[in-house]
Amino acid sequence: MVGWLSESPVAWRQDMIVMAAVLIFVSTYAVIAIGKLPGFYLDRAGAALLGASLMAATGLLSLDDAYRAIDVDTIALLLGMMIVVANVRLSGFFCLVNNWMTMRARHPLLLLAAVTLVSGFFSAFLVNDAICLVVAPLVLDCVTRLRRNPVPYLLAVAMASNVGSTATITGNPQNILIGSFSQIPYAAFSAALWPVAAAGLVLTVLLIAVFFPGEFWTRERLRGQPESVRLHQPLMMKSLVVVLAMVTAYFASQPPAKVALIAGSVLLMTRRVKSEKVYQQIDWPLLLMFMGLFVVVAGFEKSVLTPEAIRAVGSLHLDQIPILSVITVGLSNLVSNVPAVLVLKPFVANLPDPQRVWLTVAMSSTLAGNLTLVGSVANLIVVQVARARGVTIGFWEYAKVGAPLTVLTLLIGVLWLQANG
Repeated sequence: MVGWLSESPVAWRQDMIVMAAVLIFVSTYAVIAIGKLPGFYLDRAGAALLGASLMAATGLLSLDDAYRAIDVDTIALLLGMMIVVANVRLSGFFCLVNNWMTMRARHPLLLLAAVTLVSGFFSAFLVNDAICLVVAPLVLDCVTRLRRNPVPYLLAVAMASNVGSTATITGNPQNILIGSFSQIPYAAFSAALWPVAAAGLVLTVLLIAVFFPGEFWTRERLRGQPESVRLHQPLMMKSLVVVLAMVTAYFASQPPAKVALIAGSVLLMTRRVKSEKVYQQIDWPLLLMFMGLFVVVAGFEKSVLTPEAIRAVGSLHLDQIPILSVITVGLSNLVSNVPAVLVLKPFVANLPDPQRVWLTVAMSSTLAGNLTLVGSVANLIVVQVARARGVTIGFWEYAKVGAPLTVLTLLIGVLWLQANG
């Protein structure tokens, strides 16, 4: 009896710690899944920050542990990439590319292929969310001038940016996370997944053309006129040289975070564009959400994920590519891809063949973004750009292309990784 009394307060306290960690974790992820706290103006970034603060306030993590939980390499890489993309955008380069597409695509199907290729290619190297923010309004301007139905072309921007970003570590935020966690070399990551991305881009064109026959199965010719573009030629040349040097350094196995920060810093040293204009292009809420989620997941992992719990989840055979892929897709569409990767980290980090496991998570969490309209931030950016211009993209209008595209690309990805494991 005495022994039970002495142990009971300890067990009770441990139960309270676990309950508090689970409550904070679940509440944070619920707000992230919904998009904001109902009745309040608390968005995803605010929810992540609040959850991180509560982990520290309740003593589930010390401040030192909270600071250490933040993956500085990931934040640095994202920040550097955003600065680079901002400079390329402000130079007028993307407007120049848009004019090139308008003048040379003489048929709607060729224009669709060009939009898909441009969105997918640039998303592979310059973060898909940023590319959607830049390319979507340009494509909308282009198809409006050509008097075409804007919806299929905007779908191409969103879906191609998701698919194309599969190819590299710097393609999207979740791949940046995985690159930091796994330490897979940039070239090895790209060699493993670029065939999946390439096949996915081809499927994107084919499926959109099939589901919008009135737009693409026509003999009508396009007669595009170039739009006047304000170019900052010195800035454009400097930005493109820096981007080329940055990508070369990635493939030369230089640390991506260091390369991105140096590239961004070099571009900030200019007399052409005020730094404030560049800073306005940076997605500060995304960086804040990342930092908050690092802390929330660390608190949950420390308090709840005992070795026994991790072994129990391991019994789900996460080392098998099809099973891990399905779980990743489901979780990514439940709470979004970045939070999904953070949740999966403690369960997959110690599995056999960690490189193949992380490549599976990267491929699945990225391609899962095409399943529904709310499956990725890239989709939401395109929808918001369209809505601001009076163009509505419906949930089912998106899903009729996105769902089969997701299933087919995932099937290709699973078979490819299994064949090359």
